[in-house]
Amino acid sequence: MRYYATFIPGLGELIAELVRERLPDVIMHHLLDGAILFETSLGYDKFNFFCFNNIFAVISLMEHDAPEGALEAHIAALDEPSAADDIIAHNSKKFRTFRIVVSRENIPASIDEKLRTQAERHIARLSNLAVNRAQPDAEFWFLYRSEGFSLFMKRLTLRPSWEKSLHPGELPPPLAWILCRLARLKHDDVVLDPFCGYGSIPDAAFKYYHITQFIAADNNEQAAAHTAARFRKRPAGFTLHKTDFRSLVSVLPPHSVDAIITDPPWGCYQGGAAAPETLYAEMFGVFDTLLKEEGRVVALGARTDELPHAAGERLVLRQNIPILLSGKKAAIYCFDNKGEEK
Repeated sequence: MRYYATFIPGLGELIAELVRERLPDVIMHHLLDGAILFETSLGYDKFNFFCFNNIFAVISLMEHDAPEGALEAHIAALDEPSAADDIIAHNSKKFRTFRIVVSRENIPASIDEKLRTQAERHIARLSNLAVNRAQPDAEFWFLYRSEGFSLFMKRLTLRPSWEKSLHPGELPPPLAWILCRLARLKHDDVVLDPFCGYGSIPDAAFKYYHITQFIAADNNEQAAAHTAARFRKRPAGFTLHKTDFRSLVSVLPPHSVDAIITDPPWGCYQGGAAAPETLYAEMFGVFDTLLKEEGRVVALGARTDELPHAAGERLVLRQNIPILLSGKKAAIYCFDNKGEEK
């Protein structure tokens, strides 16, 4: 079966690595900036991916030189019996309704009302679902890409957009998962997030990497209160310090942390730093005190030189991955601690 999955732009190489690692029989048809089209015999219910924003089952794929006529071709193909009909027909027993979404270059596009009605009639016949254009249970997408192909798909992941479901500044779960993977976490690592915010990173570390000891800190009262409530039922291995990151050197033993994974402020910090470069210098000073000799740091920041330059000589920049996050140019910086000089 063919699948189309979307992810944070800039993570293409990492996504391709993950797909090959977890799907031995995979055939990758297209690796795009923010999306991948691939084929595998493994069913969606067996997937073990947490890096995607959305995953779609591909009903039909067509090559086109231009978008004109693409939608009509997919709708006409619905008249022909196909193995892909099972994708349309197989739905959760809880599903009662559906709608059609049309997208061109990832931007919502209009559709001729006659064509929409024709497509809705076909899908309703095959799926036994009723049309609901406002709040449906299922979505069927027509998508045209400038790379010269178009897709008719069923969306498999149904959730609100991250922009609507997360707090301002809260990391999307797929990105938190990626940051934890880049930190090469091991089960018995002591992990620290000194700017934990609403708790996306510790949540990913516990849920997917089964960390037994995570230390979180934040001086934002609202965010810290939310994180405390979020982890109220977590095991004893979770500790939350409602404090400024600078205070951690008096709370934690020196050289006691295996990995630091964090999303520090991108602008002026309410804890007293006048500018990002000052904040980062103080931040890496704390990291230098707390990291073990073979410790790792993964930090998300704006796509500038300020954060990597502040790391000093003890930390080696292993990876610099430019990404696009909510329309902003960002980067993931991965460091290794050199340890004490011999």
